[in-house]
Amino acid sequence: MAAHRSTPVRITAVTAIAVLVGAAAPGMAAAAPPTPKSPTAVGYLGAVSSIDADATAIGTKILREGGNAVDAAVATAAALGVTDPFSAGFGGGGFFVYYDARSGKVHTLDGRETAPSTANENLFVENGKAIPFAEAVTSGLGVGVPGTPATWQEALRKWGTKSLAKAVKPAEDLARKGFTVDQTFNTQIANNAARFSAFPSTRSLYLPGGAPPAVGTTFKNPDLAGTYAQLAAKGTDVLYRGPIGADVVDTVRKPPVDPASTLKVRPGDMTAADLAKYRVVERKPTKTQYRGLDVYGMPAPSSGGLTVGEALNILENTKLSKLEKADYLHYFLESTRYAFADRNRWIGDPAFVDVPAKELISQKFADSRACLIDAAKAGTSPVAPADPRKPTPCVAGANPAPTPYEGENTTHLTVADRWGNVVAYTLTIEQEGGSGIVVPGRGFLLNNELTDFSFTPVTPGVPDPNLPGPAKRPRSSMAPTIVLDHGKPFLAVGSPGGASIITTVLQILTGRIDRGLKLVDAIAEPRASQRNSAAAQVEQAFLDQTEVLKVLKAKGQGFSTTPAEIGAATGVERLRDGRWLAAAEPTRRGGGSAAVVLPWPPR
Repeated sequence: MAAHRSTPVRITAVTAIAVLVGAAAPGMAAAAPPTPKSPTAVGYLGAVSSIDADATAIGTKILREGGNAVDAAVATAAALGVTDPFSAGFGGGGFFVYYDARSGKVHTLDGRETAPSTANENLFVENGKAIPFAEAVTSGLGVGVPGTPATWQEALRKWGTKSLAKAVKPAEDLARKGFTVDQTFNTQIANNAARFSAFPSTRSLYLPGGAPPAVGTTFKNPDLAGTYAQLAAKGTDVLYRGPIGADVVDTVRKPPVDPASTLKVRPGDMTAADLAKYRVVERKPTKTQYRGLDVYGMPAPSSGGLTVGEALNILENTKLSKLEKADYLHYFLESTRYAFADRNRWIGDPAFVDVPAKELISQKFADSRACLIDAAKAGTSPVAPADPRKPTPCVAGANPAPTPYEGENTTHLTVADRWGNVVAYTLTIEQEGGSGIVVPGRGFLLNNELTDFSFTPVTPGVPDPNLPGPAKRPRSSMAPTIVLDHGKPFLAVGSPGGASIITTVLQILTGRIDRGLKLVDAIAEPRASQRNSAAAQVEQAFLDQTEVLKVLKAKGQGFSTTPAEIGAATGVERLRDGRWLAAAEPTRRGGGSAAVVLPWPPR
């Protein structure tokens, strides 16, 4: 649907419900059935797994035409900016983990957004108090300098075989020609209708006629197609030093809110200089040995690799494969209870804080935490962090370290190619719909990543490594993960879900490695997320495990059932016979899409 100016529209419950059940909005033409999805695929010459069938098809086509995993990952990510724009896109950031088959090495790119140069620890404080979280979410104040376009360019420059222009062209065509709206796309707009309607640029794109595009209709985004075309023609300078960047800065500093709206929308302080100074950073990956496998992840400012690594080390000396399911889950929940306490105290942007990364994922430190776990009794949260530089066995720290809220709407894609290269890439605009602000004439939503900073110290009187600062990158939980077996790919996995990303990835890894589940079954397992809180966040399906739940409750584990779903993971695995297996969610977020280049041996 082309962006156009429109008069203020009131979204009513009746209108939203009508569209949710399939009523077509004015001017929306019926479309062909959506591209089919499959949660699993097995075959040759490479594999792609994402949340969206159109994006997966684009990535697979790149592989089929001779591109490598990096080329396909960028093309898939650009397509997700079209079909999954409320989770990720041009206006966001992310973390890219790459296994190079030729060298046998794992590399990472930090494409996390940065705060404006004027930001300080009081960025979200007014009159001595933190501003309401909702007011930071839908604002220019919460927008960080986007890192996604720079990540694409840098990944392709370092390891790709195609130009940025060729990698984004399929997504440009998809945005211009359109795709078939599914229930998830429709529902995400309906969820955000109140704030989307406050911005004419967002309203005209996503609420045509006052309601979300109906399921089964074709959605077009010519403004985004134009943005991709400019990116292809002139490179990332169009954002970081050019006209698109100028529009981003103007939108952040003067949010285009409808004068009739009652929504309070604070401006941000991003400048053209902030955009020009942005750099993607190549960082040394985290590495943890678990059950004889090498587990690589994303280092700080992501907390994903370090926290997954610490939790795996805590579990290393417990034979999870020999335990009954309830006992296994008890240890799983306890491992993240303690790992999150340490995460909250120690992890932030390493350019600003001294992150004890090596010590956090040392087995010695993990053992000092593991011995605090009682097989018969759950810990009492919030538990306190310990000092990884001075590990003292079985001694808890002094001050508790609860986990602050983190936006849950992100996306993850996983790719492998015929040469054995693998990419695990998690990217985001933070909240579902990010800031809610579409850059006028550009067709993409801006992130609200700066709300991942602590607004005030989480524990009063204790240093908080995640307070805002000039050009600082907020801490993330994104955990794109690659697992090697004797230097060769075994599997790669990742998930959206805010802070629950860490627990989701850990649950999938232990389900596959320790419990012997097939990858797709490990992804499909009912999820639980213990992040150093009194009650673990769980899905309803987890609570439906009656006998397991009875045992866990007897041990003192508490549970909360929001949200309805935790994560939407994807992964790939190299099978013993050399084939690639791609796996995605069977049902979460409408199900993901897994595909391979060829289901039969190449001739």
